[in-house]
Formats: sequence, C-alpha cells, structure tokens
Amino acid sequence: MLLVDTTHTSHTRAQTGIQRVTRSLFAALRARQPATAVCHDPFLKAWRELQPAESRCLAGGEGGARSRGAKWSWSQRLAGRARRTLGAVPPVPQGVALLCPELFSAATGARLPQLFAAVSGPRVAIFHDAIALKLPELSPPGMVARLPAYLRELLAFDGVAAVSHDSAESLRDYWSWLGVAQGPQVTVIANGLDPLTPVDSAPAPAARPRVLCVSTIEGRKNHLALLDACEALWAQGLVFDLELFGLARPDTAGRALRRLQELQRAGRPVRYGGVADDSTLQAAYRACAFTVYPSLLEGFGLPVLESLQHGKPCVCSSRGALGEAAAGGGCLALENLEAASLATAMRQLLTEPAKLAGLAAASRARKLRTWADAAADISAWMRDLPSRA
Repeated sequence: MLLVDTTHTSHTRAQTGIQRVTRSLFAALRARQPATAVCHDPFLKAWRELQPAESRCLAGGEGGARSRGAKWSWSQRLAGRARRTLGAVPPVPQGVALLCPELFSAATGARLPQLFAAVSGPRVAIFHDAIALKLPELSPPGMVARLPAYLRELLAFDGVAAVSHDSAESLRDYWSWLGVAQGPQVTVIANGLDPLTPVDSAPAPAARPRVLCVSTIEGRKNHLALLDACEALWAQGLVFDLELFGLARPDTAGRALRRLQELQRAGRPVRYGGVADDSTLQAAYRACAFTVYPSLLEGFGLPVLESLQHGKPCVCSSRGALGEAAAGGGCLALENLEAASLATAMRQLLTEPAKLAGLAAASRARKLRTWADAAADISAWMRDLPSRA
C-alpha cells in the first residue's frame, strides 16, 4: 500500500498549485495501484487514515476558499481529543512506500519519523520550488521563515521528485551550500494536467478581445506590471478587456488590488473574478483571445500549460521553470517582464492576427502531460529507489 500524506489538502478548499498537485496526483496514483491518503491529526496527536469528510475535501477542490490555510472543524477537534483521552489512538497506518506531495508544516514535519517507521520501502517527497529563498522580498514572511528548515527536513527522505529542472537545480544548490555530501536521490518528474470538461458548443465570439490572467495575486506574480502594461495600451486606444482570477494573498496582494481598483474607478475594462471553480476557469479560457502569466519566478507554472491546453497562447517569462513550459511552443516568452515588455508583447497579439493564430496553432499541436503520465513516472521511479534507512 502506498501512503500519501495529505494533511493540509484534506483540510482546505483552496485549489492553488500545491493543492491541485496533491489532489490530482493522488487520484491518478490510486487509479493505478493501492493507495491510501493519511494525515497527521494534531488533536489526536497521531497519524491516521482520512475520515469521510476529509476524503471528500481531498477529492473536491471546489476552489471557494479565501485562504490556503488548513481548517479543522470543531467536530474533528473534539473527536481527536476525545479519542486521545480515552486511549483510542489507532496504530500508525502501514505502507510499502510513502509519498509527501505537500510542502508540509513544521508540526507535520516533526511527526514524520513516526510515519517513516511504518513504511517498509522508499519514502519520497515532491519538491515544488525555492522561491521564498530567491525572492524573499516578494514572498510571504511565513514562507521565508519556514523554507530553510523544510529544505533540511527533505534530507530525511530516500528521494525527492522535483517538478521542474529549475526546482531540482535549486534544491541541489542549497544542499551543496549546506555542505551535504550525500543527500537523497533527486529526479525531475513534471506535473500533469487535469482533463478538460467537454462542452456542447463553442463560446459565442466576444464583442472585443479578452485577455485572461489566472494566478494567485501576490508580490512575485507581478500583477502591477501587467496592470500598468494594460493601462498604457488602453491610453493608446487599444480596445480589449482584462479578466483576472485567483486567490489574493493578504500579505502581498495589497498594492496590486489597489491599482486594479484605481483602474476600475477610471472606467478601464478590467474585472477581477476572485477565486473561481474549475468550470468557471475553463469557460474563461475558452472565451479569451490569449493569456498573460506575468510571474517573475515559478517552480512549475501550471497556468501556462493550462492556457495551451485550451489552445490559447500565453505571454510569460522565458526563464527558469516557465521557460521550460514555454519551450514546446505556443508561448510568447519574454526575457524581461517589466510593464513596457508586457505591453509590447500584448500589442503584438492584439494587432497581429497572423501572430496570434500561429501561436494558437502551436499550442494546439502540443502533446501535454496528463496526471496519469506523472503517476506512472513517479511509480516507476519509486519502485527502483533504494531505501537510505
């Protein structure tokens, strides 16, 4: 039995990057082999299998949460405390392998040795990114404080699957800086994509071009540059709508939200849809002319590939993991993500139909990975991975 740590994702409705990876990868793994989701219950103070409500949360991903934080209901808290008081603590679930796809908290990390001891085979973590070390000034303070310890805690695993070559290099570089002589085996296993929901008919043509940005709103996502680029184009007389979706992080989203509201008060055609479910996002992708993903740095860049999956070109960075995603075609990849560069790229796609059509054709020609592909790759790698215990 493969054990999958879903402590955080089974207690949040958020559907941002890591939660999407955890939900989709677990479903794909369970479809090909026996797999059980587990969590560390801080009120029971023990590892256990998920309860029905937690399993529904893991499977759901409604996308309605206003924060990424894990929420434990009062009934879950009381049940955990009562079982602990009565001495009804279940044994730690047993498995032949362990996968930790989440960026686990310090509290969960401190309890991982108990779970490691219950697993007879390889123990693997998925590594998403080291952005908080590279761009601390644009990252949530809590993540900046947590990441160094987390990177050290990954040394306890038998292997680490990074979601991109850029992330793998960042992890190896950090361990090298620490002076680690022989760390866990690191490989690159890229994320997959969820299948699209079939639609009965194509969307009605929009009255004017619509530009879409799907991204959490936080400092490093660079929304200020995007909004300034759009304002410059509107001031020059270009006609288009801008639509944004994504969770706004309270710690770093303030400046971008204030700028967005300024543009709205000035009558500019910009709409912020907040957190949206998958059906709403898929409808937005189908209706747009192209997307812009102005993020300065990513571990993977799922929205770029989701845009291409819908046959819509994406303006994004040519560097790091985003450059890896863009390399297969369908993107207008930029060395510089300042407002002027974004405006130039957007002007091209808004005023040169042949350019837009060529990139759209290239995006439709891409063969993109599925979560079944990712699950097959990680299962095969784990099968041959030796234990370091």
